[in-house]
Amino acid sequence: MAGFAPDDDDSAPVPGANILVVATKFNAHIVDMLREGALDALRALQAQATVIHVPGALELATAAAIALDEAEFAGAPYDGVVALGCVIRGETYHFELVANESARALTDLSVSRRLPLGNGVLTVENEAQAIVRADPKQGNKGADAARAALALVRLKRGAA
Repeated sequence: MAGFAPDDDDSAPVPGANILVVATKFNAHIVDMLREGALDALRALQAQATVIHVPGALELATAAAIALDEAEFAGAPYDGVVALGCVIRGETYHFELVANESARALTDLSVSRRLPLGNGVLTVENEAQAIVRADPKQGNKGADAARAALALVRLKRGAA
């Protein structure tokens, strides 16, 4: 997941950037905060967002690929994707599978398509850690993911 240093000024607007935000329904109260931060950051940098929801983190990459193909076919392609979710460690190996495989699938999608992607999927030990990272008034990792995607859009446009 992206993180920005306090002195990092990556605030150049990206007018007209069309960004797909894919957010999970699982741990919705956490993801709602991530989405709020991401959408605020995208608006502040003059990008447009379309939000779709999926059941959980394992569905993020597949849903993004489907939406990317549909938008391309419709003649309105997305410039980038912001993936938002929250995976909280439980008592079983399932946490590792979901955390690792969702990250791998998103990275594979991004690299194979040369797709600017901001990964805002939290992988945390407990709900308290998730809240601190997701809350726009605290960690604001949704905004960080949006800014990361836009930094890559700038690079792809040759203006980095």
